[in-house]
Amino acid sequence: MATSPVRDLLELADRPDVISFAGGFPDPALLDVPGIRAAFDTALSGDDAGRNLQYSSTEGNAALRELVAERLSGRGLATTGRSLLITTGSQQALTLVATTLLDTRAVVLVEEPTYLAALQCFHLTGAKVVPVPGDEQGILPDALAAVAGREGPTMLYLVPTFANPTGRTLPARRRREVVEIARRHGFWIVEDEPYAELRYAGSDLDPLAAHPAAEQHTLYLGSFSKIGAPGLRIGWVRAPASLLPSLVVVKQSLDLQTSTVDQAAAAHYLSTGALDAQVTRLRVAFRDRRDAMLGALPTTLPDGSAWTRPEGGMFIWARLPEGVDAGRLLPDALAEKVAFVPGQPFHVTATAPETMRLSFTANTTDAIVTGMTRLADVLRRS
Repeated sequence: MATSPVRDLLELADRPDVISFAGGFPDPALLDVPGIRAAFDTALSGDDAGRNLQYSSTEGNAALRELVAERLSGRGLATTGRSLLITTGSQQALTLVATTLLDTRAVVLVEEPTYLAALQCFHLTGAKVVPVPGDEQGILPDALAAVAGREGPTMLYLVPTFANPTGRTLPARRRREVVEIARRHGFWIVEDEPYAELRYAGSDLDPLAAHPAAEQHTLYLGSFSKIGAPGLRIGWVRAPASLLPSLVVVKQSLDLQTSTVDQAAAAHYLSTGALDAQVTRLRVAFRDRRDAMLGALPTTLPDGSAWTRPEGGMFIWARLPEGVDAGRLLPDALAEKVAFVPGQPFHVTATAPETMRLSFTANTTDAIVTGMTRLADVLRRS
Protein backbone atom coordinates (compact mmCIF):
# COMPACT_ATOMS: atom_id res chain seq x y z
CA MET A 1 0.00 0.00 0.00
CA ALA A 2 1.39 3.38 -1.04
CA THR A 3 0.84 6.61 0.83
CA SER A 4 -1.12 9.42 -0.81
CA PRO A 5 1.22 11.97 -2.45
CA VAL A 6 -1.49 14.60 -1.98
CA ARG A 7 -1.56 14.01 1.79
CA ASP A 8 2.24 14.03 1.93
CA LEU A 9 2.31 17.27 -0.05
CA LEU A 10 -0.23 18.94 2.24
CA GLU A 11 2.14 18.38 5.15
CA LEU A 12 4.98 20.05 3.23
CA ALA A 13 2.74 22.90 2.11
CA ASP A 14 1.15 23.48 5.52
CA ARG A 15 3.24 26.55 6.29
CA PRO A 16 1.69 29.98 6.62
CA ASP A 17 4.09 31.43 4.03
CA VAL A 18 3.19 28.84 1.35
CA ILE A 19 0.32 29.59 -1.02
CA SER A 20 -1.03 26.13 -1.67
CA PHE A 21 -3.09 25.15 -4.69
CA ALA A 22 -2.74 21.50 -3.64
CA GLY A 23 -5.60 20.61 -1.32
CA GLY A 24 -9.23 20.28 -2.41
CA PHE A 25 -10.89 22.01 0.51
CA PRO A 26 -12.58 25.33 1.33
CA ASP A 27 -10.86 28.33 2.82
CA PRO A 28 -11.28 28.01 6.62
CA ALA A 29 -12.33 31.67 6.69
CA LEU A 30 -15.42 30.73 4.65
CA LEU A 31 -16.66 28.03 7.02
CA ASP A 32 -19.85 28.82 8.92
CA VAL A 33 -18.39 28.52 12.42
CA PRO A 34 -21.26 30.36 14.20
CA GLY A 35 -23.91 28.27 12.46
CA ILE A 36 -22.21 24.97 13.17
CA ARG A 37 -21.52 25.98 16.78
CA ALA A 38 -25.25 26.77 17.19
CA ALA A 39 -26.12 23.37 15.70
CA PHE A 40 -23.93 21.60 18.25
CA ASP A 41 -25.39 23.72 21.04
CA THR A 42 -28.83 22.50 20.03
CA ALA A 43 -27.67 18.89 19.77
CA LEU A 44 -26.29 19.11 23.31
CA SER A 45 -29.28 20.88 24.84
CA GLY A 46 -32.73 19.77 25.92
CA ASP A 47 -34.16 16.30 26.37
CA ASP A 48 -32.18 14.74 23.50
CA ALA A 49 -28.74 15.86 24.73
CA GLY A 50 -27.92 12.59 26.48
CA ARG A 51 -29.25 10.50 23.61
CA ASN A 52 -27.01 12.42 21.19
CA LEU A 53 -23.96 11.29 23.16
CA GLN A 54 -25.02 7.64 23.16
CA TYR A 55 -24.63 4.74 20.75
CA SER A 56 -27.12 4.79 17.89
CA SER A 57 -28.16 2.78 14.85
CA THR A 58 -25.64 1.91 12.18
CA GLU A 59 -27.92 3.23 9.44
CA GLY A 60 -27.75 6.71 10.94
CA ASN A 61 -29.87 9.44 12.50
CA ALA A 62 -33.40 9.06 11.11
CA ALA A 63 -34.02 12.81 10.90
CA LEU A 64 -30.71 13.38 9.10
CA ARG A 65 -31.46 10.63 6.60
CA GLU A 66 -34.84 12.17 5.80
CA LEU A 67 -33.31 15.63 5.39
CA VAL A 68 -30.60 14.31 3.06
CA ALA A 69 -33.25 12.39 1.11
CA GLU A 70 -35.29 15.57 0.75
CA ARG A 71 -32.21 17.43 -0.51
CA LEU A 72 -31.39 14.75 -3.08
CA SER A 73 -35.01 14.60 -4.24
CA GLY A 74 -34.90 18.36 -4.78
CA ARG A 75 -31.93 17.83 -7.11
CA GLY A 76 -33.84 15.37 -9.27
CA LEU A 77 -32.87 12.13 -7.52
CA ALA A 78 -36.02 10.75 -5.86
CA THR A 79 -34.82 9.37 -2.52
CA THR A 80 -36.23 8.18 0.80
CA GLY A 81 -34.44 8.00 4.12
CA ARG A 82 -34.70 4.20 4.03
CA SER A 83 -32.41 4.07 0.99
CA LEU A 84 -29.58 5.96 2.72
CA LEU A 85 -26.73 4.93 5.00
CA ILE A 86 -24.93 7.73 6.85
CA THR A 87 -21.14 7.32 6.74
CA THR A 88 -18.07 8.95 8.24
CA GLY A 89 -17.40 11.03 5.16
CA SER A 90 -17.92 9.87 1.59
CA GLN A 91 -14.50 8.20 1.65
CA GLN A 92 -15.90 5.68 4.12
CA ALA A 93 -18.88 5.20 1.83
CA LEU A 94 -16.47 4.31 -0.96
CA THR A 95 -14.62 1.91 1.35
CA LEU A 96 -17.89 0.19 2.29
CA VAL A 97 -18.82 -0.23 -1.37
CA ALA A 98 -15.38 -1.56 -2.30
CA THR A 99 -15.33 -4.00 0.63
CA THR A 100 -18.82 -5.26 -0.23
CA LEU A 101 -18.44 -5.65 -4.00
CA LEU A 102 -14.76 -6.25 -4.72
CA ASP A 103 -12.19 -9.01 -4.24
CA THR A 104 -9.13 -10.23 -6.10
CA ARG A 105 -11.29 -11.54 -8.96
CA ALA A 106 -13.10 -8.24 -9.52
CA VAL A 107 -12.45 -5.61 -12.18
CA VAL A 108 -13.04 -1.89 -11.53
CA LEU A 109 -13.27 0.57 -14.39
CA VAL A 110 -12.26 4.20 -13.80
CA GLU A 111 -11.99 7.26 -15.98
CA GLU A 112 -8.35 8.21 -16.47
CA PRO A 113 -7.26 10.34 -14.67
CA THR A 114 -9.40 9.83 -11.56
CA TYR A 115 -9.66 10.55 -7.83
CA LEU A 116 -6.46 9.36 -6.18
CA ALA A 117 -8.00 8.11 -2.91
CA ALA A 118 -10.43 5.96 -4.91
CA LEU A 119 -7.47 4.24 -6.57
CA GLN A 120 -5.95 3.60 -3.14
CA CYS A 121 -9.24 2.11 -1.93
CA PHE A 122 -9.60 -0.21 -4.93
CA HIS A 123 -6.00 -1.39 -4.80
CA LEU A 124 -6.47 -2.41 -1.16
CA THR A 125 -9.12 -4.95 -2.20
CA GLY A 126 -6.77 -6.60 -4.70
CA ALA A 127 -9.17 -5.85 -7.56
CA LYS A 128 -7.89 -5.17 -11.05
CA VAL A 129 -8.25 -1.47 -11.87
CA VAL A 130 -8.67 -0.72 -15.58
CA PRO A 131 -8.67 2.84 -16.95
CA VAL A 132 -11.09 4.11 -19.60
CA PRO A 133 -10.01 7.08 -21.70
CA GLY A 134 -11.91 10.35 -21.79
CA ASP A 135 -11.79 13.75 -23.42
CA GLU A 136 -12.69 17.29 -22.39
CA GLN A 137 -16.26 16.14 -21.67
CA GLY A 138 -15.33 13.17 -19.54
CA ILE A 139 -15.37 9.42 -20.09
CA LEU A 140 -15.91 8.21 -23.67
CA PRO A 141 -18.95 5.90 -23.95
CA ASP A 142 -17.60 4.01 -26.97
CA ALA A 143 -14.36 3.30 -25.13
CA LEU A 144 -16.31 2.28 -22.02
CA ALA A 145 -18.39 -0.20 -24.03
CA ALA A 146 -15.26 -1.69 -25.60
CA VAL A 147 -13.42 -2.05 -22.28
CA ALA A 148 -16.51 -3.47 -20.56
CA GLY A 149 -16.93 -6.05 -23.28
CA ARG A 150 -13.32 -7.12 -22.92
CA GLU A 151 -12.93 -7.02 -19.11
CA GLY A 152 -16.32 -8.05 -17.69
CA PRO A 153 -16.19 -5.43 -14.90
CA THR A 154 -17.85 -5.56 -11.49
CA MET A 155 -18.24 -1.80 -11.31
CA LEU A 156 -17.46 1.58 -12.83
CA TYR A 157 -16.35 4.45 -10.59
CA LEU A 158 -17.09 8.00 -11.79
CA VAL A 159 -17.02 11.56 -10.49
CA PRO A 160 -19.28 12.86 -13.26
CA THR A 161 -19.75 16.47 -12.10
CA PHE A 162 -16.71 18.77 -11.71
CA ALA A 163 -14.47 15.74 -11.48
CA ASN A 164 -11.46 15.41 -9.23
CA PRO A 165 -8.83 16.02 -10.61
CA THR A 166 -9.90 17.45 -13.98
CA GLY A 167 -12.93 19.63 -13.18
CA ARG A 168 -14.74 18.08 -16.18
CA THR A 169 -18.48 17.40 -16.26
CA LEU A 170 -20.08 14.52 -18.12
CA PRO A 171 -22.88 15.89 -20.37
CA ALA A 172 -26.44 14.57 -20.25
CA ARG A 173 -26.21 12.48 -23.41
CA ARG A 174 -23.11 10.65 -22.21
CA ARG A 175 -24.74 10.04 -18.83
CA ARG A 176 -27.58 8.22 -20.55
CA GLU A 177 -25.13 6.24 -22.66
CA VAL A 178 -23.06 5.22 -19.62
CA VAL A 179 -26.20 4.03 -17.82
CA GLU A 180 -27.26 1.98 -20.83
CA ILE A 181 -23.80 0.41 -21.18
CA ALA A 182 -23.84 -0.56 -17.50
CA ARG A 183 -27.30 -2.09 -17.87
CA ARG A 184 -26.25 -4.02 -20.95
CA HIS A 185 -23.05 -5.39 -19.44
CA GLY A 186 -24.41 -5.88 -15.93
CA PHE A 187 -21.99 -3.87 -13.81
CA TRP A 188 -22.51 -1.44 -10.93
CA ILE A 189 -22.05 2.31 -11.29
CA VAL A 190 -20.56 4.10 -8.29
CA GLU A 191 -21.42 7.78 -8.73
CA ASP A 192 -19.35 10.03 -6.46
CA GLU A 193 -20.89 13.52 -6.24
CA PRO A 194 -19.23 15.69 -3.56
CA TYR A 195 -18.99 18.81 -5.74
CA ALA A 196 -22.27 18.95 -7.68
CA GLU A 197 -23.82 21.78 -5.64
CA LEU A 198 -20.79 24.00 -6.24
CA ARG A 199 -21.87 25.20 -9.70
CA TYR A 200 -20.78 28.65 -10.95
CA ALA A 201 -21.92 28.51 -14.57
CA GLY A 202 -24.17 26.41 -16.82
CA SER A 203 -27.17 24.31 -15.83
CA ASP A 204 -27.58 21.50 -13.33
CA LEU A 205 -27.58 17.95 -14.69
CA ASP A 206 -29.54 14.99 -13.37
CA PRO A 207 -27.37 12.43 -11.59
CA LEU A 208 -26.76 9.14 -13.39
CA ALA A 209 -28.66 7.47 -10.55
CA ALA A 210 -31.78 9.45 -11.50
CA HIS A 211 -32.13 7.63 -14.83
CA PRO A 212 -34.78 4.86 -14.57
CA ALA A 213 -32.47 2.24 -16.07
CA ALA A 214 -29.86 2.97 -13.36
CA GLU A 215 -32.04 2.50 -10.28
CA GLN A 216 -31.06 -1.07 -9.39
CA HIS A 217 -27.35 -0.94 -10.22
CA THR A 218 -26.17 2.55 -9.17
CA LEU A 219 -24.70 3.62 -5.84
CA TYR A 220 -24.71 7.37 -5.20
CA LEU A 221 -22.16 8.87 -2.77
CA GLY A 222 -22.39 12.32 -1.22
CA SER A 223 -20.83 14.43 1.51
CA PHE A 224 -21.04 17.61 3.58
CA SER A 225 -17.26 18.01 3.36
CA LYS A 226 -17.17 20.32 0.33
CA ILE A 227 -20.36 22.29 1.02
CA GLY A 228 -20.49 22.28 4.84
CA ALA A 229 -17.34 21.51 6.81
CA PRO A 230 -14.71 18.83 6.06
CA GLY A 231 -14.07 18.22 9.76
CA LEU A 232 -17.70 17.25 10.40
CA ARG A 233 -17.09 13.96 8.50
CA ILE A 234 -20.66 13.36 7.43
CA GLY A 235 -21.28 11.48 4.19
CA TRP A 236 -23.82 9.05 2.81
CA VAL A 237 -24.44 6.34 0.28
CA ARG A 238 -27.75 5.87 -1.53
CA ALA A 239 -28.14 2.21 -2.45
CA PRO A 240 -30.78 -0.20 -3.78
CA ALA A 241 -32.55 -2.36 -1.21
CA SER A 242 -30.72 -5.39 -2.61
CA LEU A 243 -27.34 -4.05 -1.45
CA LEU A 244 -27.97 -1.66 1.44
CA PRO A 245 -28.15 -4.36 4.18
CA SER A 246 -24.73 -5.66 3.16
CA LEU A 247 -23.26 -2.15 3.35
CA VAL A 248 -24.74 -1.79 6.86
CA VAL A 249 -23.08 -5.04 8.01
CA VAL A 250 -19.72 -3.92 6.64
CA LYS A 251 -20.03 -0.57 8.41
CA GLN A 252 -20.82 -2.36 11.67
CA SER A 253 -17.47 -4.12 11.37
CA LEU A 254 -15.63 -0.83 10.86
CA ASP A 255 -16.99 1.67 13.38
CA LEU A 256 -20.50 0.56 14.45
CA GLN A 257 -21.87 4.00 13.57
CA THR A 258 -20.95 7.53 12.56
CA SER A 259 -20.66 9.98 15.47
CA THR A 260 -24.13 10.43 16.99
CA VAL A 261 -23.61 14.01 18.09
CA ASP A 262 -22.15 15.03 14.72
CA GLN A 263 -25.18 13.57 12.98
CA ALA A 264 -27.56 15.37 15.33
CA ALA A 265 -25.78 18.67 14.73
CA ALA A 266 -25.80 18.12 10.97
CA ALA A 267 -29.53 17.37 11.08
CA HIS A 268 -30.22 20.62 12.92
CA TYR A 269 -27.97 22.58 10.54
CA LEU A 270 -29.89 21.20 7.57
CA SER A 271 -33.31 21.72 9.13
CA THR A 272 -32.75 25.46 9.63
CA GLY A 273 -31.75 26.14 6.01
CA ALA A 274 -28.26 27.17 7.13
CA LEU A 275 -26.60 24.81 4.66
CA ASP A 276 -28.46 26.39 1.73
CA ALA A 277 -27.22 29.82 2.79
CA GLN A 278 -23.68 28.46 3.17
CA VAL A 279 -23.72 26.90 -0.31
CA THR A 280 -24.83 30.24 -1.76
CA ARG A 281 -21.90 32.01 -0.06
CA LEU A 282 -19.43 29.40 -1.27
CA ARG A 283 -20.66 29.64 -4.85
CA VAL A 284 -20.08 33.39 -4.92
CA ALA A 285 -16.63 33.20 -3.32
CA PHE A 286 -15.44 30.19 -5.31
CA ARG A 287 -16.66 31.63 -8.62
CA ASP A 288 -14.50 34.71 -8.07
CA ARG A 289 -11.52 32.55 -7.11
CA ARG A 290 -11.94 30.28 -10.13
CA ASP A 291 -12.09 33.34 -12.39
CA ALA A 292 -8.96 34.79 -10.77
CA MET A 293 -7.01 31.60 -11.44
CA LEU A 294 -8.31 31.22 -14.98
CA GLY A 295 -7.43 34.84 -15.64
CA ALA A 296 -3.85 34.31 -14.42
CA LEU A 297 -3.15 31.06 -16.27
CA PRO A 298 -2.30 32.56 -19.71
CA THR A 299 0.61 34.52 -18.19
CA THR A 300 1.57 31.77 -15.73
CA LEU A 301 1.91 28.63 -17.86
CA PRO A 302 4.32 28.46 -20.81
CA ASP A 303 3.24 28.58 -24.45
CA GLY A 304 1.81 25.27 -25.58
CA SER A 305 0.03 24.62 -22.28
CA ALA A 306 -3.68 23.80 -21.99
CA TRP A 307 -6.16 23.72 -19.11
CA THR A 308 -9.77 22.97 -18.29
CA ARG A 309 -12.38 25.67 -17.63
CA PRO A 310 -14.63 24.04 -15.01
CA GLU A 311 -18.21 25.21 -14.54
CA GLY A 312 -17.95 24.38 -10.83
CA GLY A 313 -16.15 22.36 -8.20
CA MET A 314 -12.65 23.01 -6.89
CA PHE A 315 -10.10 22.07 -9.55
CA ILE A 316 -8.41 23.14 -12.77
CA TRP A 317 -6.41 20.52 -14.65
CA ALA A 318 -3.42 21.82 -16.58
CA ARG A 319 -1.16 20.20 -19.15
CA LEU A 320 2.28 21.71 -19.67
CA PRO A 321 4.21 21.35 -22.95
CA GLU A 322 5.60 17.92 -23.77
CA GLY A 323 8.88 17.24 -22.03
CA VAL A 324 8.07 19.26 -18.90
CA ASP A 325 7.85 17.15 -15.73
CA ALA A 326 5.56 18.78 -13.16
CA GLY A 327 6.77 16.43 -10.44
CA ARG A 328 10.36 17.59 -10.86
CA LEU A 329 9.21 21.22 -10.69
CA LEU A 330 7.48 20.76 -7.35
CA PRO A 331 10.56 21.14 -5.09
CA ASP A 332 11.41 24.40 -6.86
CA ALA A 333 7.84 25.57 -6.43
CA LEU A 334 7.89 24.80 -2.70
CA ALA A 335 11.15 26.73 -2.42
CA GLU A 336 9.28 29.68 -3.94
CA LYS A 337 6.47 29.15 -1.41
CA VAL A 338 3.81 27.89 -3.80
CA ALA A 339 2.39 24.37 -4.12
CA PHE A 340 0.40 22.29 -6.60
CA VAL A 341 -0.24 18.58 -7.14
CA PRO A 342 1.58 16.78 -9.98
CA GLY A 343 -0.90 14.91 -12.16
CA GLN A 344 0.84 11.57 -12.61
CA PRO A 345 -0.51 9.86 -9.42
CA PHE A 346 -4.09 10.32 -10.65
CA HIS A 347 -3.40 7.92 -13.53
CA VAL A 348 -3.58 4.12 -13.53
CA THR A 349 -1.41 3.36 -16.54
CA ALA A 350 -0.93 6.49 -18.65
CA THR A 351 2.31 8.41 -18.37
CA ALA A 352 1.42 12.07 -17.89
CA PRO A 353 4.32 13.83 -16.14
CA GLU A 354 3.40 17.13 -17.77
CA THR A 355 0.05 17.40 -15.95
CA MET A 356 -0.86 19.19 -12.72
CA ARG A 357 -3.94 19.82 -10.57
CA LEU A 358 -4.60 23.31 -9.24
CA SER A 359 -7.23 24.02 -6.59
CA PHE A 360 -8.66 27.53 -6.38
CA THR A 361 -10.92 27.30 -3.31
CA ALA A 362 -8.56 27.63 -0.35
CA ASN A 363 -7.06 31.06 -1.15
CA THR A 364 -8.36 34.58 -1.63
CA THR A 365 -8.24 36.13 -5.10
CA ASP A 366 -5.23 38.27 -4.06
CA ALA A 367 -3.38 35.21 -2.79
CA ILE A 368 -4.19 33.36 -6.02
CA VAL A 369 -2.65 36.16 -8.09
CA THR A 370 0.45 36.18 -5.89
CA GLY A 371 0.76 32.40 -5.98
CA MET A 372 0.39 32.26 -9.74
CA THR A 373 3.13 34.89 -10.08
CA ARG A 374 5.42 32.69 -7.98
CA LEU A 375 4.53 29.65 -10.09
CA ALA A 376 5.22 31.59 -13.28
CA ASP A 377 8.72 32.39 -12.01
CA VAL A 378 9.37 28.69 -11.36
CA LEU A 379 8.16 27.68 -14.82
CA ARG A 380 10.23 30.35 -16.57
CA ARG A 381 13.40 28.95 -14.95
CA SER A 382 12.59 25.32 -15.84
